[in-house]
Amino acid sequence: MSAIFDAIVIGGGQAGLASGYYLKKNELQFLILEASEQATGSWPHYYDSLKLFSPARLSSLPGMKIPGVATHYPLRNEVIQYLKAYAQRFDLPIRTNQKVIAVEKSDNGFSIRTAAGDEYQTRTIINATGSFHNPYMPDISGREAFQGEVLHSSSYRNPDRYRGQRVVVVGRGNSAVQIAVELADSSHTSLAVLRPVQFTKTKVLGIDLHFWIRAVGFDTFPFWRFGKKPPSSSSVADLNDYRARLKAGKPDQRSMFTSFYSEGVVWPDGTEEPVQTVIFATGYRPNLTYLQPIGALDAEGKPLQTAGISLSVPGLYYVGLEGQRSFASATLRGVGPDAKYVVRKLLRYLKNHL
Repeated sequence: MSAIFDAIVIGGGQAGLASGYYLKKNELQFLILEASEQATGSWPHYYDSLKLFSPARLSSLPGMKIPGVATHYPLRNEVIQYLKAYAQRFDLPIRTNQKVIAVEKSDNGFSIRTAAGDEYQTRTIINATGSFHNPYMPDISGREAFQGEVLHSSSYRNPDRYRGQRVVVVGRGNSAVQIAVELADSSHTSLAVLRPVQFTKTKVLGIDLHFWIRAVGFDTFPFWRFGKKPPSSSSVADLNDYRARLKAGKPDQRSMFTSFYSEGVVWPDGTEEPVQTVIFATGYRPNLTYLQPIGALDAEGKPLQTAGISLSVPGLYYVGLEGQRSFASATLRGVGPDAKYVVRKLLRYLKNHL
């Protein structure tokens, strides 16, 4: 008979590692199942120049600080190395190449099957997969006729292949601005937006804004306790003079185009402009189809949960959802407090059901 674990964490990225930290601290028998070859989440798939929007001292997982200067904004590769070191330091029980394809209810709790053909039994589940593998792109008229390249920011790596091109980046968030500014150095790039980009100063009185957000409690304010969702951040951190770059037209900022045509895009005033590449930095949607059969999701595929606790499936929990418990829930700095809260609830559930 196969072992029955106290908990299985689905996903070995930042949310899964933070969950593992607290599960091990509480001496539970658990596994972390990671779909890829290494437990670094989606970080290896992000564009090369990605920079965290918060400094190192405010961006660490529980129990281990990101190395380096506290005020430094870590780059993508630094985060990848940090996550690898984190898993090793705490000797977390991670099994890689274990993409979960099915979850069923069982006498003991849950049965989990993976694409590799393995099956696991567990009393509880923490889903910590994120949504990177389900990028969202709006359906815009004429896209099928467009002969250029259309991609999501999740597939963008660096500006090399777009040098000298006419490029449009769609979106007004941090990633959209970072990518557009980078492209503008070697290509004619526009940022297409529904509303103008709003910028946030990175420092107030010489101290990083995230310090003040945390100090006043907004970063982890429990909106869910009052039946509300945390406000989504629509402001862009003004790193590397992004505001000045947009003001100077490198890249320029335009109202969102209305449609594609075979050679390019049609702007709101009816002007047709030839374009080689359109990059959508338009976010992601949940990708949890394996939880649908057990009644864990709503009609839109979103988890039925409050503060990371499933409302419809006892013993099922989440870490890393956007707005799960606070403004920072889906970030490197936010998954730790959420994991601590969820594991506390999980422990109480096990105590009452063993």
